[in-house]
Amino acid sequence: MRGALAAGHPLTAEAGAEVLRAGGNAVDACIAAAAVSWVCESPLTGLGGGGFLVVHEAHEARARLLDFFVAVPERPDSPADLVELVVDFGDSQQIFFTGPASVAVPGVALGLWEAHGRWGSVPWPELLAPAVRLARDGVVLNEPQAYLHRILDPLLRYSPDGDALYGPGRALGAGERFAVPELADTLERLGGEGPEFLYHGDVAARLAAHVPITLEDLARYEVVERQPLATAYRGGELWTNPPPSSGGRLLAVGLEALGAAEPTPLAIARAMEAQEDARHAEDAGGTTHISAVDGDGNAASLSCSLGSASGIVVPGTGIHLNNMLGETHLTGGERPGARLRSLMAPSVWLREGEPRLVLGSAGSRRLHGALLQVVANVAARGLGVEEAVDAPRMHVEAGIVHCEDPAVADELEAAGYPVVRWRQRNLFFGGVSAVEIREDGSLAAAGDPRRGGAAVVVA
Repeated sequence: MRGALAAGHPLTAEAGAEVLRAGGNAVDACIAAAAVSWVCESPLTGLGGGGFLVVHEAHEARARLLDFFVAVPERPDSPADLVELVVDFGDSQQIFFTGPASVAVPGVALGLWEAHGRWGSVPWPELLAPAVRLARDGVVLNEPQAYLHRILDPLLRYSPDGDALYGPGRALGAGERFAVPELADTLERLGGEGPEFLYHGDVAARLAAHVPITLEDLARYEVVERQPLATAYRGGELWTNPPPSSGGRLLAVGLEALGAAEPTPLAIARAMEAQEDARHAEDAGGTTHISAVDGDGNAASLSCSLGSASGIVVPGTGIHLNNMLGETHLTGGERPGARLRSLMAPSVWLREGEPRLVLGSAGSRRLHGALLQVVANVAARGLGVEEAVDAPRMHVEAGIVHCEDPAVADELEAAGYPVVRWRQRNLFFGGVSAVEIREDGSLAAAGDPRRGGAAVVVA
């Protein structure tokens, strides 16, 4: 097999799969898929955000992590300048904050450029070309993406920038076309020149004139390599996102709490309570994740995020900016230039030194619990990756259990937990993208149906 890729949208997955078909490696596939996601998953991800990439090279016995998450600017505005908005998931609501004061220094372009310089085998312009075409021609929204546009509409249209970017004064619906010709021009330029103009050139100047980020903030931004955090689970080892981010550690806390126990609903609930105790109410917003494995056994796990979307766009570029400084629980006196904390946890689970599961998730503060359940489903319950991702989920917060499965809700209610029963699967419970390498060497992959995800195995 030439590889497999899972992502949050069919077009994202297909862009990465096409690279694998042509002989590109897992990192090449992630870059191409990420660029397409900036168009077809634009409320969640884009050039105006940040992320993390875990890479396991087949010829090495270790993984590496590139941190290109957002950074604190020199003179961020006061939190009092943040604008509070409510997102309604249907069975639950969540408060988010936006406004120019919420924008942190983005890192995605430099991060993927650095990844390509280290591991890429396909020319950079070729990897960005599919995204250029889609941004110019437009993408027809499917129902999951229309749902995202609908629930995030107050954030997307916070400013005239967002209103101009996202259409006719209302949330776009399923079947409508979303095109971003200015982003197409920016991506075409990025393919030809690399990211220099975003951090030192004319676009950097436009960004600095539009939000409280200085040219010095942009010029000093650097990609950081970190040693992934390792934790043992079920005869294998999980490598994930290390501090200063907290998502990987919270996933490790949950797996450590499960230990050798069977992952029953009650055991999962208690492991999630351990995660919540460790989390101390940290938060994060919208995210997308791409998992890839190539025919040589290299694995790449890429998570990127805009926060919960700011509705603020760099003039003339189509670049939608993050609102990470509005995620107030992620901030707390960090020095200028420092990385914000993140709940993103791109991960690889290995057994006998070989990758067996490559995964990550969207899902705000539900993210690490979603990953906990999928890892346990595969490693402890022996489920295939598609069944593991599709299985009903739960989420424990403030002593209350949110449940997708009525039978699990009954069991936990009988154990004394207050329960919120969800009528159907919902992206509230995360959006996991995962690739499984089976013991016979064959591949399987799954994109989460909760957010319209997709996966392709390339023969």
